[in-house]
Amino acid sequence: MASSVALSKVVEKMNLKNMTPDVDISQIRITIPDINRPALQLTGYFEHFAYERVQIVGYVEYTYLQGIPMERKLPIYERFLSSKIPCIIYTTMTTPDEELVELAVKYGVPIFTTDKATSAFMAEIIRWLNVELAPCISIHGVLVDVFGEGVLIMGESGIGKSEAALELIKRGHRLVSDDVVEIRKVSDASLVGSAPDITRHFIELRGIGIIDVKTLFGVESVKNTQTIDMVIKLEEWNREKEYDRLGLEEEYTEFLGNRVVCHSLPIRPGRNLAVIVETAAVNHRQKKMGYNAAQELYNRVQQSLAKKREA
Repeated sequence: MASSVALSKVVEKMNLKNMTPDVDISQIRITIPDINRPALQLTGYFEHFAYERVQIVGYVEYTYLQGIPMERKLPIYERFLSSKIPCIIYTTMTTPDEELVELAVKYGVPIFTTDKATSAFMAEIIRWLNVELAPCISIHGVLVDVFGEGVLIMGESGIGKSEAALELIKRGHRLVSDDVVEIRKVSDASLVGSAPDITRHFIELRGIGIIDVKTLFGVESVKNTQTIDMVIKLEEWNREKEYDRLGLEEEYTEFLGNRVVCHSLPIRPGRNLAVIVETAAVNHRQKKMGYNAAQELYNRVQQSLAKKREA
């Protein structure tokens, strides 16, 4: 699991204005994706205070503070800022008191402002932090966006994963990652895959070497992140093995506790992997929309048998 994210990265991503430039934020890290609106804390109640979260002061808290005399606010500010909170963010074009800024510098707590409305900003920062701090694993494979479906191609080294991805790119689909895929669990239903920064947009082809997909095929041929919708496992053709020829029952594989539809694809000379992957992606999309071709064929066969029995 990603244990933390640098506060400086949050500031850059959320486009925050720093009201305390004298406070060093280089060592401050965010460890929890949730945020806290310190309404009760600003009234003096600090029991069960989620001090480790990003603190967001919205318009309601701001107007409440404006109506309190300074001699009453200062002890609350002292207690609030001495609680080792990571930062305070003022939203909806509000600004902190000068006294709060002075105390923030004293306790090393950075204060930021944003013009965005509180609810919209909260939704944005929580979504982003959930992705950044999501449980993460790295697996060997290739992730491509095929007709909007995230297809994770897995298999033994040298079986043809990168070659299949290259053919898909030439057919207009997009590469997310080759060789190593970082998978993050952003919810109980969603897995998001991305490439490590160092190998992003590169593909290794045996006999040729490293190629830059973005440079060769253009920016429309790559993508930074993609939800993983299905897995295709490439394996050597085995005459002794019985492969699924109907697809009535889905098979699954599991990553970080989430199940993903999985198809085992036997490799044999003459099989066009790119076309098969495209077809698998479209068929999976069709199933999500409520139509199952295998089930339709099964129903037709059952109806035909029923008619023959009646005759």
